[in-house]
Amino acid sequence: MIPGLHSDEAFMKEALKQAQYAFDENEVPVGAVVVCDNKIISRAYNQVEKLNDVTAHAEVLAITAAENYLGTKYLTGCKLYVTLEPCTMCAGATYWSQLDAVIYGASDPKRGYTALAPKALHPKAKVTHGVLAEACSQLVTDFFARMRNKG
Repeated sequence: MIPGLHSDEAFMKEALKQAQYAFDENEVPVGAVVVCDNKIISRAYNQVEKLNDVTAHAEVLAITAAENYLGTKYLTGCKLYVTLEPCTMCAGATYWSQLDAVIYGASDPKRGYTALAPKALHPKAKVTHGVLAEACSQLVTDFFARMRNKG
């Protein structure tokens, strides 16, 4: 086995690739992957503008795709990797889907669940934060700088 192949950093790099797709499509650059048995079973990025849907966050889309892949509404045994701390809505989706773990990169002190609803995740979910935080944060910073410069 290649060292690091199934590490948090390796899976977060895959989420970052999804976030880059969002960035390239003028969406807030958040990407997510769901992992089960060390295999990525879904990938998604924010598509709020594209779908004209305020619920089309990367986490929600990745969770839905993973549930469809597994043919179940619960994601026990699965982990969500997301580049930005989930908002309250997305934290609630992780709660109801019963993910085993939520791993995120950059914190979101204004809209993240830890500031607004710190108990929104399932109580059994393991939380890891700060994985590739600089790269995750930089993509968001670059996006909003680009938006300011356009306006």
